[in-house]
Amino acid sequence: MHFNFHFLKFFCPALESKIKGWSVIECFSQNKDELVIGLAQGENECYLRANFLPVISCLAVADAFKRSKKNTISLFPELIGQRVEGIHLVNFERAFWIQFVSGDRLLFKLHGTRSNLIYYRQDDEVPVRIFRNELKDDKVLLPQSLEKNLVLDHAAFIALQGNASQFLPTLGKIPRDWLKAQGYIDASIESKWSLMQKILEMLDLPWFSIIHDDNQYLLSMLPTEKPLFQTSDPIEAVNVLFRYRVVVQGFEMEKIAIQKKLEEQLKRTKAYIEKTTARLEELEDGPSPSQKADVIMANLHQIGPETETISLFNFYTQQKENFNFKRGQTPQKLAETLYRKSKNRKREIDQLYQNLSDKEQLLTLTENMLAELMEINDHRGLKNFVRNHHLIPKSQEQEEQVPFKRFEVEGFDVLVGKSAKANDEMLRRFAWKEDLWLHAKDVAGSHVLIKFKSGLSFPKTVLERAAELAAYYSKIKNDSLAPVIYTPAKYVRKVKGSADGSVMVDKESVIMVVPRGPQEAH
Repeated sequence: MHFNFHFLKFFCPALESKIKGWSVIECFSQNKDELVIGLAQGENECYLRANFLPVISCLAVADAFKRSKKNTISLFPELIGQRVEGIHLVNFERAFWIQFVSGDRLLFKLHGTRSNLIYYRQDDEVPVRIFRNELKDDKVLLPQSLEKNLVLDHAAFIALQGNASQFLPTLGKIPRDWLKAQGYIDASIESKWSLMQKILEMLDLPWFSIIHDDNQYLLSMLPTEKPLFQTSDPIEAVNVLFRYRVVVQGFEMEKIAIQKKLEEQLKRTKAYIEKTTARLEELEDGPSPSQKADVIMANLHQIGPETETISLFNFYTQQKENFNFKRGQTPQKLAETLYRKSKNRKREIDQLYQNLSDKEQLLTLTENMLAELMEINDHRGLKNFVRNHHLIPKSQEQEEQVPFKRFEVEGFDVLVGKSAKANDEMLRRFAWKEDLWLHAKDVAGSHVLIKFKSGLSFPKTVLERAAELAAYYSKIKNDSLAPVIYTPAKYVRKVKGSADGSVMVDKESVIMVVPRGPQEAH
């Protein structure tokens, strides 16, 4: 309810009392969809923060604020030096504006995900500047068009047949839910009127609670059994809500995102172990192709040059069995193919056992990481967890313009540089000394990193897939077979003054792979 008209009735007078006569000294943004307005009177300062990120969306009023030295931009230069004359609450609307002595206005339109700050010169109706330029309708918004005049008497209520949303559209979700819980929908018209009067009385009381409901931190003006915080000061209420939404909820969302990623990894790992175990049983319990080859070689005298199908006695199974030959295929050639398959089967079994061992280690590691994550209760602990396990939270990755494409291969993160300059940035900012670095040999291409996982070696299948991507994102992507070098990232260094993407590699190994892109995994 912090953007609700019924709360703004208390917040706006409190804010006016605090900043009336104060002058704007700075106006800037250093986070996405957040504007900070600094005001001063003599030696006293006040900072009004408007955060319009959809999952946060809140206001705060602070006596001090330390502006960042980087990643910050000054906005609304017209505001600098302007002195506040007062605060105007838009009638029955989720909006208010700061009125300046000059006649200029800064409108706070608090419409959920479409919230915005809109600046008007003196009595002009058309905005001079808006904060969120993607909200194009706000460029022609008339502030007076927001004003509403509602008649809240008994006659108007009866005329609307007790429709709460039409009678008082400013109620908001929490009051509407309260009415429903009191049986409003099925109540008689007079009982509805009584409930409406009761909720209006509660909304006229300056008592504010911070609650946690449906994984969100909310401000409520209704009685609640287990509030996180309560106050009669509307400015204190928004400041506490801001802390819960920005700090606490931000931590919880980041933790949930990491937890979800680990749980998905756990699910995939268990599925792989189950599938691989079944495949091993099938290979080890089934007859070897070499047995068929032995039968063919023992019966060469019975197989004619044009034979396509023949029934032979299999001395392994002690039964007759049909053998099929392709047109023009000699029995010796078929036997050779079967012997090769038998040899490859042994290699496959050995590789599956190795993969299974790697996955079981990954399963244990992931379970331990989840248990460790569940014990973390603050940002510092979460930050250390992310650093120690070499994770990059998706929320952080989205906020940053990362220089790489991200792929996941059997639970390992594989990063592919987007350009020559991005290759350097990836190596400088995102490479850990134990990560595995790959690059197509002797040609231009993307740097590739396989992110290190504590306690795990890099499976051969992961190395091969990353090498395929390195070959694909290079000048030899169309070759049938491509050499790719790989080495721990600690052996890769940038030489001062060298071209973008150019590095020195002190040690390297080479693997031959078929170039395959993201959609071509086999």
